[in-house]
Amino acid sequence: MKNFFTTLSNIWKIEDLRVRITNTLLFLLIYRIGCVVVLPGVDPASLSSHAQEGILGLLNMFAGGAFQHASIFALGVMPYISASIVVQLLGIAVPYFAKLQKEGESGQNKINQWTRYLTIAITALQAMGYLKSQVSLPDPFFAIVDVFVLTAGTLFVMWLGERITDKGIGNGISLIIMIGIIAQLPSAVGIEFVTRTGGNGGLITFVVEIVAYILIVMFTILIVQGTRKISVQYAKRIVGNKQYGGVRQYIPLKVNAAGVMPIIFAQALMFIPAYIPSLFPSIATNPVVMSLGNYTSWGHNLLFAVLIILFTYFYTAITVNPKQMSDDMKKNGGFIPGVKPGQATSNFIDDIISKITLPGAIALAIIAIIPAIASSIGVSSAFARFFGGTSLIILVGVILDTLQQIESHLLMRHYDGLMKTGRIKGRSAMPSGASSTSSVI
Repeated sequence: MKNFFTTLSNIWKIEDLRVRITNTLLFLLIYRIGCVVVLPGVDPASLSSHAQEGILGLLNMFAGGAFQHASIFALGVMPYISASIVVQLLGIAVPYFAKLQKEGESGQNKINQWTRYLTIAITALQAMGYLKSQVSLPDPFFAIVDVFVLTAGTLFVMWLGERITDKGIGNGISLIIMIGIIAQLPSAVGIEFVTRTGGNGGLITFVVEIVAYILIVMFTILIVQGTRKISVQYAKRIVGNKQYGGVRQYIPLKVNAAGVMPIIFAQALMFIPAYIPSLFPSIATNPVVMSLGNYTSWGHNLLFAVLIILFTYFYTAITVNPKQMSDDMKKNGGFIPGVKPGQATSNFIDDIISKITLPGAIALAIIAIIPAIASSIGVSSAFARFFGGTSLIILVGVILDTLQQIESHLLMRHYDGLMKTGRIKGRSAMPSGASSTSSVI
């Protein structure tokens, strides 16, 4: 406990870190205030009783409840994330975007500009769909105004995220999503506590659920932090009186290199069976269709897990480039002991990635289906969402990333870090091709 308060004191002593944390908290406060400002022409009382389920419940969680309450930030940063994913995939399929990705900072600036333009288009389309399906407006004039308001709201949230990244601590977009998820957690725990203490299981059951939740969080941390280190040796170079190279570093390959993206992709596909009965009423009573459309059924979750494993391999393959890693290593005079440079090194790295991706994919699939399992055994749907899936991985990943950035500031100024016992000794030699989780979340 003494070390904890000493660390907090050290954080406060570093002016740059203190200013960055303060800026981050102020920007997040602005975002949360905007989440309770209702759209023009919308009656808040008519929305307060609407419960969101399925994909709408997921969007509402990411928006911190703003989606359900028709806030000016109702669409949150999801259009920006969608645009980022599209542009990232275009970098694989379209030569122009692939060229931009290799042009360094100037190319990244152009990619960011394209992402913003696409965000505006996606937000405008989603705003029209949102107003048509979620709210009732007294006059068509308000619909036009609210489309502009929702679009401006998403762009403002995107701007807040960029300011947090530049002036604050951590990834701004990720922190905005995280704070939206955390904002829903107290009410979900409260609902579960009232339900259990009201006669449905009792206090002991509630305590067991909390303990189970903590264990799941610990398991998720292991998966997010898990890495396979490949030793890299750099040749010695003597320039004048100085020696360069000659040190052993490592390439950390993540067990879960794809992050949360496989769950997002698989989740998007798993909502299709739910809409099949409305499109084809004749097969609505088919047992297979009914099973796939049931969130808690074995068929639904088995297919969901298989899709996650497949998407994990797919996303890892398109984001982690062993050939580029091998080339960068060769240019810098590095080599893996016992492995020839060039194609042999690329094949060696690719083989290791293939081996560690399978357990990572299976673990990711387990985390993704835990909410459905929790819901099927009696945990309220509001609390079950936090037992795994996208929300838990985002929470764990963003918190760990932010803590690591704070620790780097402390260590740079010769203070003890936040995670002394878990610090990895040695130096990381992560080439550019190994950055596999470049998405905003």
